[in-house]
Amino acid sequence: MGAAIPLGAAWTSPFAKWGGALAEVSSLQLAAAVTTAALDTRGLDRDELDSLVLGWTIPQPDIFYGAPGLAAAIGASGIAGPMVSQACATSVLALRTAAREVESGGAATTLVVLTDRTSNGPLLVYPQPGASGGAPATEHWVLDSFARDPHTGESMLATADAVAREEGIERAALDDLAALRYAQYADRPMDLDHIVPAVIERRRSTIKLTEDEGVQHSTRESLGQLRPAAPEGSHSFGSQTHPADGAAGAIVTSPARARELSRNQGIVELLGFGEARVEAARMPKAPVPAANRALAAAGVTISDVDLVATHNPFAVNDVYFATQTGFPLDRMNVFGCSLVFGHPQAPTGMRSIVELISALQRRGGGIGLFTGCAAGDVGSAVVIKVSD
Repeated sequence: MGAAIPLGAAWTSPFAKWGGALAEVSSLQLAAAVTTAALDTRGLDRDELDSLVLGWTIPQPDIFYGAPGLAAAIGASGIAGPMVSQACATSVLALRTAAREVESGGAATTLVVLTDRTSNGPLLVYPQPGASGGAPATEHWVLDSFARDPHTGESMLATADAVAREEGIERAALDDLAALRYAQYADRPMDLDHIVPAVIERRRSTIKLTEDEGVQHSTRESLGQLRPAAPEGSHSFGSQTHPADGAAGAIVTSPARARELSRNQGIVELLGFGEARVEAARMPKAPVPAANRALAAAGVTISDVDLVATHNPFAVNDVYFATQTGFPLDRMNVFGCSLVFGHPQAPTGMRSIVELISALQRRGGGIGLFTGCAAGDVGSAVVIKVSD
């Protein structure tokens, strides 16, 4: 039977910088506002929905009731469903969960929502009655996770620099790649209707985010002047992503129903998914085997792919992908990428998928691949096809 997204029924908010406009807004509140606006502007009736998949990675107040609470907040209190959380792979896994639900007959039409706020991440306190003086253990959910993988003891930045060093990828190539991505973002079409402004009504004010916040608009010259982010490292702060806040979503249903909901404008078929894990502390390599598995599941090869989008928190990700697959760098991330607009974690992949859909639609359809890395040296990927 397969699963598909109606063309036009996938969206993303703009992304806000760490400590920016959305820093004091719960990611669940943001998800409710953005999803409500997306459904309303697209004329998608809540009665069409019979399932919800909520993806998040950073706890927020009331997250224990996350999925049913969000459903009630958007006016769809009769639906429920699972919550998915797997670091930066969350978007792909949420889409896969929804696709399997549709393909198995468990649901006819599933709403997928991804949301996260890296700003003001929680400080967790774990009781330790047996410790000296009963002192508790603490964990900063966001900062401690960025700083080290408990399995390897390495930071994510260390994995990127290690891959660049071992593969002989020089600093100049990383700066060239980052400059290309910034240029692609700057040259993207300005009439992208998949961007849903984040409008949050507060007691004494209204927060309105209509464009990305925190983009540096770097050039090749400015990138070359930056110091390495780590001693003896290859990446600077211009060739790696920055933490952000945001939300994204999509409707997943059968191809036939997707065509009806799109009013015969077209559909986005979800052809195949893939996951992979590479050797310890080599995270930027993971998108390649994940992509290969998704391509095999879809029954296509990289030569069949028209455009690629990636979650590339480090410039080395895309350089390594291109060297391993032969795919042209200028046909990847044609509207920009997480290296430029930031990384709220759960919705990051979904935003790139949404923009891949838009780019394919503008070229008249075709096959697209999204792939990205995630914490724990993991990669996740999905192959899509945009058609009438």
